[in-house]
Amino acid sequence: MLYYAFTVLATGIAADTGWSETAVTASFSAGSLFGAVAGIAAGRALQHRGPRVVMTTGSVVGAAGVAVVASAPSLPVFAVGWLIAGAGSAGTFYPPAFATLTHWYGARRVRAITTLTLVAGFSSTVFAPLTAALDDLAGWRATYLALGVVLAATAPAHAAALRLPWHPDAPDAAAATARPASDRSVLTSRAFVLLTASGALTSLVMYASLVHLVALLQDRGAGVQLAAWAVGLSGAGQVAGRLLYPALDRRMTPNPRSVAIILALATAVLALAVVPGPVPLLIAIAVVAGAARGLFTLISATVVSEQWGPERYAALNGVYNAPLGVAAALAPAAGAAIASWTGGSTGLFVTLGCLGVGAAILTAAAGVVRARPAGHTEDRN
Repeated sequence: MLYYAFTVLATGIAADTGWSETAVTASFSAGSLFGAVAGIAAGRALQHRGPRVVMTTGSVVGAAGVAVVASAPSLPVFAVGWLIAGAGSAGTFYPPAFATLTHWYGARRVRAITTLTLVAGFSSTVFAPLTAALDDLAGWRATYLALGVVLAATAPAHAAALRLPWHPDAPDAAAATARPASDRSVLTSRAFVLLTASGALTSLVMYASLVHLVALLQDRGAGVQLAAWAVGLSGAGQVAGRLLYPALDRRMTPNPRSVAIILALATAVLALAVVPGPVPLLIAIAVVAGAARGLFTLISATVVSEQWGPERYAALNGVYNAPLGVAAALAPAAGAAIASWTGGSTGLFVTLGCLGVGAAILTAAAGVVRARPAGHTEDRN
């Protein structure tokens, strides 16, 4: 909700306040970075105490941060508001919800997580036009206050709904023998490091290519409105991709599935770079890239439980997702820097496609590490 609202409101905030758009965006990015790092602590707290306290607190803190943003008399206060909102996001974004569904649904977690992401996939469809309408009616400050009320209303919903028992799953004897004995042994293993690095690179590719898609399409002759529709259709592609995930889950083992999805994303991004047109073909490729993004959301939601089991998912997933969140927060600025260095959008998308191929190689390497015999050093970490 807040991500899509900011993309709509950023230019108007700068115009209304006199703050530079760069400073306004940097404040928002700082909050996103803080939220990504805070997700580690939120994951640990959720592991020990369950989702009710963590997600309810996240809603309250997030709403307070949005209120500070809405009423900020100066840029420093505006930035502090985003830091507070970022802290709240650590308890309300995908990772804590995924941890909750993984714990409660067990073997049915893929279906539950897929359902959640299908619903959430329409966030841009709902909140981008709603934000624009509220901004036209009452201005950006009142818009953020209204969105803060919506966020605050999720606190009693979390407190009332998240009441199921919370206790570690009891793994069977074979699983307990095969899995490492501690969180530290997982976090320091080469497989975890490789998968986390791959996820961070993929996150950078996903968000940088999405943010800079309009600029690429304009370079190829599309008007602003048509390019904006392409972004919307790419978002619809995410929903379509998520619908495919249960079938892929049944037909492919985890590591090959992850490699295939990341390669599909990299291929689509490279195609956007090298295909000159026509624009409808580029839009079709953007939809394919969107489908790959939607699929990767589910890959990142299930990779920890598939590799190391659901018993310590919340704590481990908080660490896994922190670099992905940092990469997503840095993606707009990193994309702009790469475009400047390479001479434009085409060079940017070539670079992003190559980074995606590198991410797929890292995931494949993690699969090789995990497949080694039990006596290998990796499994004794």
